[in-house]
Amino acid sequence: MADGVNVGVNLDAFSHAISGIQALRSSVSRVFEFLKDGMKNRETLEGREKQFIAEFHDNLQAVNRDLNELERLSGLVGRPSESLPLHNSGLLSLDPVQDKTPLYSQLLQAYKWSNKLQYHAGLASSLLNQQSLKRSANQMGASAKRRPKVQPSTLVLPPQYVDDVISRIGRMFPDMTIELFRPNGTSAVLLVTLGKVLKAIVVMRSLFIDRTVVRGYNENVYNEDGK
Repeated sequence: MADGVNVGVNLDAFSHAISGIQALRSSVSRVFEFLKDGMKNRETLEGREKQFIAEFHDNLQAVNRDLNELERLSGLVGRPSESLPLHNSGLLSLDPVQDKTPLYSQLLQAYKWSNKLQYHAGLASSLLNQQSLKRSANQMGASAKRRPKVQPSTLVLPPQYVDDVISRIGRMFPDMTIELFRPNGTSAVLLVTLGKVLKAIVVMRSLFIDRTVVRGYNENVYNEDGK
């Protein structure tokens, strides 16, 4: 056990050096305490100054003496042996430098991707929950394909209501103009112009979008007859 403790350091000198540090701290504290108290009461000012200088000189001599003793003991302590067994702590120097590994950037990219995926999944879930039409797997058979599609009564809204909703949407976006047409009498056709970027023809089925055609801003959206 003694061989394991003896690693090139003089433990006796090390213990005395710790005591020397404590003595040095005490002598330095006495100097500041003496300066804080100031000159003691004497009959004459000259007597107070002489006593103050003499005691201050003695305190400084004590600090100098303790400092010299600590320097002498520090030279006797010695240095630890270079063959000190480090066990598992010696493997710390083998760890890669953080700046040279892409681990942080990869974790940050994965975190951003996970947040974006969660955000889009939440949007998709909210949109699917808003759909009032629910189709079952039984309707996908051959008999279901032969049946004509019947427009649900919940989707049939008065044209005035649809026009009012579209006009309110147009007021919400001042940079976008919406022109409404009803060429077939019931279905609404919207000509949407987004600034000087693009034009879009939106065919509505009640308040549902049935078809959308996007054109460039300078492209002609009308046919030769102007329709």
